Amino acid sequence: MRLVDDGLVTDTPDGPALLGSRCADCAAWTFPRQTGCPRCTGDRMADTPLARNGTLWTFTIQGFRPKEPYAGPEEFEPFGLGYVELPGQLVVEARLTESDPEALEIGMPMHLELVPFRTADDGVPVHTFAFAPDQEVRR
Repeated sequence: MRLVDDGLVTDTPDGPALLGSRCADCAAWTFPRQTGCPRCTGDRMADTPLARNGTLWTFTIQGFRPKEPYAGPEEFEPFGLGYVELPGQLVVEARLTESDPEALEIGMPMHLELVPFRTADDGVPVHTFAFAPDQEVRR
């Protein structure tokens, strides 16, 4: 599977996970991964898979085509965009698989998925990461 950026996601025994980093000096988490710590300026960062499940912290619906360098499909469809809190780690900004605001609720459980994003010039589908509402709580 081709991803928008190979450095954003890693394989784990439980499935794909976002690849972040954690500072060995102050324990700060970052995503995407970094070589230097934004909190203490240390350089002892370790690549670390992030939690695959979290909680929707806030969201909006992207209702218009973003400005360049947007690399999505020519036919724009509105999409959910939110911040998902990964427990004990950090809050990440991500696409949401749900674009109906009535189906989203702050505080709802979410899980990571890899979803189609666009088709490359060579015809190969390119995927990105997104968070989806857990099935048990969908209305």
